[in-house]
Amino acid sequence: MEVEIIYLCFFAFLAGFIDSIVGGGGLIQTPAMLILLPHQPIASLLGTGKLAGISGTAAALLRYRKNVQIHWNNILPTAIAAFIFSFIGARAVSAIPTDKLRPLILILLIGVAIYTFWRKDFGSLHAPRLTATKEKLYGMMVGLAIGFYDGFFGPGTGSFLMFIFIGLFGFNFLAASVSAKIVNVATNLSALLYFVFTNQVIYHLGIPMAVCNVLGSSLGARLAIQKGTGFIRVFFLIVVTAIIGKFAHDSFFKN
Repeated sequence: MEVEIIYLCFFAFLAGFIDSIVGGGGLIQTPAMLILLPHQPIASLLGTGKLAGISGTAAALLRYRKNVQIHWNNILPTAIAAFIFSFIGARAVSAIPTDKLRPLILILLIGVAIYTFWRKDFGSLHAPRLTATKEKLYGMMVGLAIGFYDGFFGPGTGSFLMFIFIGLFGFNFLAASVSAKIVNVATNLSALLYFVFTNQVIYHLGIPMAVCNVLGSSLGARLAIQKGTGFIRVFFLIVVTAIIGKFAHDSFFKN
């Protein structure tokens, strides 16, 4: 078990690093847990992963907060709606087969990647285009949809949030990244509370993983702040491409 913890901590660190910049850390951490702990219940692995993930996301958010202006009045309604509907999505997951969503999500992610690659100036300037009232209204609608999706299925949530904050709200990549972190903390907290109260968190694994996730997230957020939007854009495209590859594999090549 000691060897497994070392490997899990390494992947938690790597997941935190990537997630703090553009999201998508779950693509690394969750498969690693499934491979290294094949005999553990999946729900317990998901709960343990949420404990590690939310710790790193919160740490990254604290670092971003010191360097990036956060419009809490507009983002908070999005986070609250996401929190509520993430729990609803988690409860609904048993009623609908998630595999039915894979082709649709795959198409959406390919569209996100093509548009981001094609629009070289996408996310390079921070020019909010909505009034405060519309930001709150649209934010609640985004929180409703993305929150439900994250609780119900999850992969690609961070990438979708960043794309929406840039394309709809007019944020640059750095502002979109920190806004996505706020919403992700809300959705992860909602799911984590469910797992904690149903005793589906392996704390002796989750706590050291959380520490490593925090270390990775802090380093990633620091690099993102130093390098700016161009660096985040490249990372965004890499992670979205990786998500597309995983979805394509799961959709067409799995038995």
